[in-house]
Amino acid sequence: MTPFPWAEAMQLGLGVLRLPPDQFWRMTPRELAAAIAGLRGGATPPLGRAALDELMRRYPDHQEQAR
Repeated sequence: MTPFPWAEAMQLGLGVLRLPPDQFWRMTPRELAAAIAGLRGGATPPLGRAALDELMRRYPDHQEQAR
């Protein structure tokens, strides 16, 4: 199990978000995750099957060889 990245969390909360220490330490992990998502613009949903199939059709991994 990976330990919680306290240094990065404190840098984000205290440095980037400029939260007072008492507010930062009262945050729940879910609230911190929401703050991170807000800074990053939220998560991009995964492609659906139809969109993936279209990308695979447009950009195949291999080229057809000329005969």
